[in-house]
Amino acid sequence: MAFSHWLARLRSCSKKSASSNAFRDYFCHNKFQFSTCPNNFPSTIAEETKTRFFSWSSSLLPLAFAVSAGSLAFRSQNIQPSLCEPTNLDSRKVTIGGKASTEFVVKGIHKQIPQELIDELKAICQDNMTLDYEERFYHGKPQNSFHKAVNIPDVVVFPRSEEEVSQIVKSCNKHKVPIVPYGGATSIEGHTLSPNGGVCIDMTLMKRVKALHIRDMDVVVEPGIGWMELNEYLEPYGLFFPLDPGPGATIGGMCATRCSGSLAVRYGTMRDNVISLKVVLANGDIVKTASRARKSAAGYDLTRLMIGSEGTLGVVTETTLRLQKIPKHSVVAMCNFPTIKDAADVAIATMLSGIQVSRVELLDEVQVRAVNIANGKNLPEVPTLMFEFIGTEAYSREQTGIVQRIVSEHNGSDFVFAEDPEAKKELWKIRKEALWACFAMEPNFEAMISDVCVPLSHLAELISRSKQELDASPLVCTVIAHAGDGNFHTVILFDPNQEEQRIEAERLNQFMVYTALSMEGTCTGEHGVGTGKMKYLEKELGIEALQTMKRIKTALDPNNIMNPGKLIPPHVCF
Repeated sequence: MAFSHWLARLRSCSKKSASSNAFRDYFCHNKFQFSTCPNNFPSTIAEETKTRFFSWSSSLLPLAFAVSAGSLAFRSQNIQPSLCEPTNLDSRKVTIGGKASTEFVVKGIHKQIPQELIDELKAICQDNMTLDYEERFYHGKPQNSFHKAVNIPDVVVFPRSEEEVSQIVKSCNKHKVPIVPYGGATSIEGHTLSPNGGVCIDMTLMKRVKALHIRDMDVVVEPGIGWMELNEYLEPYGLFFPLDPGPGATIGGMCATRCSGSLAVRYGTMRDNVISLKVVLANGDIVKTASRARKSAAGYDLTRLMIGSEGTLGVVTETTLRLQKIPKHSVVAMCNFPTIKDAADVAIATMLSGIQVSRVELLDEVQVRAVNIANGKNLPEVPTLMFEFIGTEAYSREQTGIVQRIVSEHNGSDFVFAEDPEAKKELWKIRKEALWACFAMEPNFEAMISDVCVPLSHLAELISRSKQELDASPLVCTVIAHAGDGNFHTVILFDPNQEEQRIEAERLNQFMVYTALSMEGTCTGEHGVGTGKMKYLEKELGIEALQTMKRIKTALDPNNIMNPGKLIPPHVCF
């Protein structure tokens, strides 16, 4: 982890009444909120209406699901306030991410942070905060993402406890200053950008294992611990946490982005492996989302609401995770194909065979070439599939034999497998270091890394159509897929100083997304939305779903301080 952080740093070096105006200003001219209201906003509002509206914060979580379209407390007054961000985003130069936006520098409005807040943060965090420009710049630029923002955080704080997080958030909410939670900085879509400045809450000092329940096969951890660190801790007990995103990812960030990884085909995604959370809401309240029971029908599923919310609803301070037994035996296999469609067809056939495969990873010939260049290998530069089979020794070998026959029926060749621990580690290293291998081909370029996901039956067609477009492009593009669950990634390398290359990269990204959506897929299988994928959400989910998200966000975070400008497109109104 220390090496990945070091390497990342190296890479980054009409008059209205007074009450009406006050009400409108509360929503529309909050200095960190980019919303506008129509000029014909009603001139009077009943005192009861205001009281009921502003009492949202006292019962936030139940209300998040109780709100219905256009009702709230205004129905008796027949008032329909427009809670949305400006549609003329370019002229206002406020933000991006609306329909068909192709900008990648995220704009925002920066206001001077109050000295009173800095003093309060100093009292809370003592020496665990910084105003140093280099540290703030580092925290304002995601390490593995091409996304940028016009501003960086004004302050970076490093809380050591849940209570400190609560106090920090409460102070920021009082001063209406934006908050950006920060973990391993491995996210792809600009989740940790600070386009409006504000306070970056770096959670990496909160990395304790608070409780391990071996007989229940669960563990309670703080959000700053990395999944690799956690598995090192769990190994002596014969247990492991089965999600494996990029090296350096922390549990808190993995919850925020609803991540998965190569083992998701066997064990599910983050939403399947989190039992409960503790979350600090925008008003500083600490909420426990569920008990430690493996299943519950008690109330709204607040755990799933928070997982994937990308810091826009609260800050995760504790996670209870489901664990798995370390398999007794495993076999890693690799094989080659003449075309990428042949490889994808084998992945689909393998899943349909009923085999309990734990990994199915696909690399195209360009990605294999990158691996050869980066690691001095001499692998055949053709589409390649990698498998992992787990269980008893006999069962793993039986699975391997079945897949070998499937491969031979689909033009596959060079089927090799490994059971020795070191040999298996060496094979998986090819996949795990794929991103860094790409940079060996174009060391001075940036990478637009995108992922989409489709129903498994559409995977071969999606990859084939995307591959034709990628191969026809002048840019270097590699294909990597979690082929067992229909999740397809591409790494598009481009020169950030050449605008035409960035536009071409965005065109390819958009082609992949729209092709996936036409197949009833999603614009992101595991990387999340952040700022980069907001522009696709309305086409995927519909405006009604986005308006529902907006209502939940507004109920839980009325001052819009929690990671503003992420996930929900700015044009969404209700």
